[in-house]
Amino acid sequence: MPHPPGQDRTVVDLPAGRLRGAREGGLTVFRAVPYAAPPVGDLRWRPAQPHAGWSGTRDATAEGPSAPQMYLEGGDPVLGGHGSPPFDEDCLTLNLWTPAADDARRPVLVWIHGGGFVSGSGSLPGYSGETFARDGDLVVVSINYRIGPLGYLYPGDGEGDPAGEGGNFWLTDQLAALRWVKENIASFGGDPDCVTVAGQSGGAVSTAALAGHPQTAGLIRRVILQSPPFGLDLPGPQAYLERTAAYLELAGAKDLAELRTLPWPELIGAGAGLFARTVRWGYWPTPFLPVIDGVTLCGHPAEALLSGAAAGVDVMIGWTREEANFGFALDEGYAAATREQVTERIAETFGNEAAEGVYAAYERARPGARPADVLMDLVTDELFRVPAVRLAEARGGTDRPVWAYQFDLPTPAYEGRLGAAHCLELPFVFANFDRWSHAPFLAGLAPAVRDGLACAMHRAWIAFVRTGDPNHPGLPRWRPYDTRTRTTMRFDSVVTALDDLAGASRLLHAPDPLI
Repeated sequence: MPHPPGQDRTVVDLPAGRLRGAREGGLTVFRAVPYAAPPVGDLRWRPAQPHAGWSGTRDATAEGPSAPQMYLEGGDPVLGGHGSPPFDEDCLTLNLWTPAADDARRPVLVWIHGGGFVSGSGSLPGYSGETFARDGDLVVVSINYRIGPLGYLYPGDGEGDPAGEGGNFWLTDQLAALRWVKENIASFGGDPDCVTVAGQSGGAVSTAALAGHPQTAGLIRRVILQSPPFGLDLPGPQAYLERTAAYLELAGAKDLAELRTLPWPELIGAGAGLFARTVRWGYWPTPFLPVIDGVTLCGHPAEALLSGAAAGVDVMIGWTREEANFGFALDEGYAAATREQVTERIAETFGNEAAEGVYAAYERARPGARPADVLMDLVTDELFRVPAVRLAEARGGTDRPVWAYQFDLPTPAYEGRLGAAHCLELPFVFANFDRWSHAPFLAGLAPAVRDGLACAMHRAWIAFVRTGDPNHPGLPRWRPYDTRTRTTMRFDSVVTALDDLAGASRLLHAPDPLI
């Protein structure tokens, strides 16, 4: 509950117990706040359970552990580090930034990190909520949740799932976090009736799944979907159980009961082996995926945004121009791809007869394109751009359309090979480049261009969270996407609202493609 005047506003009393946060840069910050019981022991591979609370005053000034995941010192050549050690299974916590723990009822932004369902952390410096809280007068919440085998392994029916609880433990975590927000956020100066959930990549899939979930009625007013890989073919129970069997073999366990006895580093190691088992040439690697189990998730998250309560939620959706460059552009194996290899990959989507024509269409769209460039444009369209446009098309004819954008600013890093790659919009959205100093993909960006675009995007996100409309004085007029104009905001060194920006991709991937 909020405090009377004169009391220490870094201390908040909640039903679970008393919390002490800290003042940082004019904000009050609470870290490692538990929103569910630690998912350890018998609660491993069980839906999130309520936290028992605590006695006394709980210190909330230091970061808690991130979810267990593979970790390489220094991280990858694009982002640098994905996760933030230390790691531990006791990770169901959130961080919160607020201008003041008062009764102001500010709009709330809940951030869900991505990371290919296997990595990432709500505690990463780049996801700090300070800029949004300060610049937008918002309460910002960033959550940790189970990922990799601990969050996405599907145990199946029978012995592994005697109570019929399903899978998608990551989703049960996120549902618990949203319930926590609804029940507690007013004590931190937030409005429980004005919550925007935003996420990027796998976090955007989570965001869509939450918006369409029957348990979130009244919990979400708006969503922001940054680069959702809605083109993923999500398995049903039987298809996923093949992965579960492979994982058990890799872990050296005969069943879930035996898996529960293994220390989590062994579980993460077995997950690394599943990468090799599931990788396919020309496809984004996804050893762990959401499962459409009919219990926790009854359909594809993209479809969930088209019906029921989610149809009334405000939606902003976008993608980067060259999403797939993130995973393919720096890989020498893909750089050496031949036209024949890429044409065969295209045939897997379009069929043998159409493959040559589709290759030629991509070649025309990017003069001088190498086979690898054609492949990357194809994967970008299949996995990100075209499914996002289809969602916009489906909602464009309703009274609750979407706001669509494409991030176009290329990075000079790695001689420009990354282009406007997956994840590149993140530091612009958060407007906190100082927090991304470890990220190689930002090297060489001109500060004036960088900072100007960040201001435009950051302010648009704030406006959307506050009002459901991203327009602000620093943008050209941004109209919702409809099936007449198909307005899409292009975020580049010059920000421009364009009609049917993704038209070529949309038509090429239509049921009757124009080749």
